[in-house]
Amino acid sequence: MKVILLQDVKSLGKKDDIVDVSDGYARNFVLPKKLGLEATPKNLNELKLKKAHEDKVAAEKLAAAKELAEKMKEESVTLSIKVGEGGRTFGAVSSKEIAEAMKKELGYDIDKKKIVVKEPIKSLGTHIVDIKLHTQVTAKFNVKVVEGK
Repeated sequence: MKVILLQDVKSLGKKDDIVDVSDGYARNFVLPKKLGLEATPKNLNELKLKKAHEDKVAAEKLAAAKELAEKMKEESVTLSIKVGEGGRTFGAVSSKEIAEAMKKELGYDIDKKKIVVKEPIKSLGTHIVDIKLHTQVTAKFNVKVVEGK
């Protein structure tokens, strides 16, 4: 019997896979535990429509991420850091501070985990950080660090 899996099943396959199982296994395990549906023409058509919708949504998210990345290239945020004698800084600028400044100054709600700081920002000036907006899109963003109190 052909079955459409509703969730990942360790011995069978991933969610939305169409697998061939014995009739008894399907009747006694897969169907009663709501792990899958029988692969009728109606259910196959619904699966096809669902996959098409998911592909469309994924393409829209990718396009939105690319658009946001282009917009971010032009913008920057300014952070202040304590500086001692000889221009030495106290501490470093963290991704959390960058995320808070982006939300406050530009209105972007970016998770701090998506901000990639290659090496700690411990000096004044403009620094470029990467922001992972999507699995396929990484934006470059300018962070200006100035002397504060």
